[in-house]
Amino acid sequence: MDQKEKDSQKLFSEFPPISTEKWEEKIRTDLKGADFERKLVWRSPEGFNVYPFYRNEDLDKVNYLDSLPGEFPYARGNKKDNNNWFVRQDIKIDDYKEANKKALNILMRGIESLGFEMNSEVKPSEENLEQLLNDIVLDAIELNFKTGEHSMEIIPMLVDIAKKKNVDLAQVKGSMDFDPLKCLTLRGKFVLPQEEIFAKAVALTKAAAELPEFKTIGVNGLMLSNSGASIVQELGMALAMGAEYIAQLTEQGLSVDEAASRIRFNFGVGSNYFMELAKFRAARILWAHIIEAFGGSKEAAKMSIHVETSDWNKTVYDPYVNMLRTTTEAMSSVLAGIDSLVVRPFNASFEETTEFSERIARNQQLLLKEESYFNKIVDPAAGSYYIETLTDKLAEEAWKVFLAIDEKGGYIAALRAGFIQNEIKATQDKRAKSVATRRENFLGTNQYPNFNEVLEHNIPADVLQPKDSTVEGAEFETLKPYRGSQAFESLRSRVENHSRTTGKRPKAFMLTMGNLAMRKARATFACNFFGCAGFEGVDNLGFASVEEGAKAAIDAQADIVVICSSDDEYAEIAPAAFELLKDKAIVVVAGAPACANDLKAVGIEHFVNVKTNVLEGLEMYAEKLGIK
Repeated sequence: MDQKEKDSQKLFSEFPPISTEKWEEKIRTDLKGADFERKLVWRSPEGFNVYPFYRNEDLDKVNYLDSLPGEFPYARGNKKDNNNWFVRQDIKIDDYKEANKKALNILMRGIESLGFEMNSEVKPSEENLEQLLNDIVLDAIELNFKTGEHSMEIIPMLVDIAKKKNVDLAQVKGSMDFDPLKCLTLRGKFVLPQEEIFAKAVALTKAAAELPEFKTIGVNGLMLSNSGASIVQELGMALAMGAEYIAQLTEQGLSVDEAASRIRFNFGVGSNYFMELAKFRAARILWAHIIEAFGGSKEAAKMSIHVETSDWNKTVYDPYVNMLRTTTEAMSSVLAGIDSLVVRPFNASFEETTEFSERIARNQQLLLKEESYFNKIVDPAAGSYYIETLTDKLAEEAWKVFLAIDEKGGYIAALRAGFIQNEIKATQDKRAKSVATRRENFLGTNQYPNFNEVLEHNIPADVLQPKDSTVEGAEFETLKPYRGSQAFESLRSRVENHSRTTGKRPKAFMLTMGNLAMRKARATFACNFFGCAGFEGVDNLGFASVEEGAKAAIDAQADIVVICSSDDEYAEIAPAAFELLKDKAIVVVAGAPACANDLKAVGIEHFVNVKTNVLEGLEMYAEKLGIK
């Protein structure tokens, strides 16, 4: 042992190992008697506790840690020597020539994967497809097609065009988004009888025999994410869809390897940064074991993952915040080792995207790849006690969802029985309450709104409603994707429309008196509260008397007057202010003072505080002001 090693040993010998018990004892000391579990342990929406720190001993039960990148069960990714992914942008096709022009343009700006969204009602021709792919080097990028019912026609035409261009078919990468289970889930019935639709899936897969790197079957977890499902539900239910495809396709004559190698999972990604990162790692592990159970090979057990940033958490108000959301979502995805990614432009949820918004979305990925080098290091999250534990916990919880669906007879049977919908509906209700009470925040919408933001036009009705694709003759209740901020946006849109119609914006006036710290804090809270509905908040420096404050509120033509002071001072200030204002405005007390019952006795009905259901409260105030 050389001197350097001796010095190193001596250095670390000065820091003896500390047990978990001692760490927790120190934390409890610092908490000064507060409950450790209640203060620092987070009960995640995914159904398990998340602790404030993790140690090596937490990984004792994790059984995949010895696997290397590219090794079964692929927790650390399918690749051995890099973390590269395809930077993808989707193009909606209204005109094939213009779509080709746009494709060539964005390929020069860093895009490596193209997604073509074709009109499902118009059957494409080989001439159309040749025009679309003109001057595109087919084996240098990834090609993806969303074609609805016309997937069968695209494959042979693509093969013919590739042969004409002397392209090596083995190098053509991409996918068809043929996903009858998505169609069933959103529409309520198959387009064709069940046996026929899966026979078509088999025929499509066989038609792509000359394109070994081309995926033909899509599994859509994104619709689950956009319908309000939890991370565990999205994962478990998507795996159940994948297993359903394997079962149906093998019944129709394909081998497990043939079926599995043609499936691509299309997941959503939200802003729960570490959970989403762990989700994709857990997905690969579980899918690998599912394919193993079906009797497939380890090579076929590699999960192909495409990711798209979710619409569920995107907002119409303060829309540039969506850029921050999609940036963290992109990071979660690529750090987890996914295969391709679409970052949706910040305004895609509520209007036609622009050249600017699409450029920003592209560059978010390019920054991660070309400047942050996230594509260079295999499984950057490996070894993190926290992420490895989350991966294991998510796999455990998602497996329970998968088994529950399997017990129902598989995804189709569970869907027809209403199990899928009921499980997601229960989560929707919980999340709706969390959004309404601001336990789940949408910055700029239900928390810290931009008070001065006013939209030039009413928000289109379809932007504020769940997307209902249910068809006539549907066999069951369908999933309806929506955005979590829609209820707040609908309310604020109505307030803005009322303001345009009447020429007057509802005004919430802060009658601030007494204790400086308390009145400032409560005025800030109340302005933020009423600002979420688009009310004008009028803050003040403080009034010397109740009479002065009441007169100022009346002169300002306030619709709502919020009394902001300390709990001790409310007993005197609030009744006096109420007596002067009760016939002229809605009087509200900011806080939950001990004297609340005494205030109610004199006629004060309204209080706003951290326990208030913000959405219900604002709806009530809007109704009292005649805003329909």
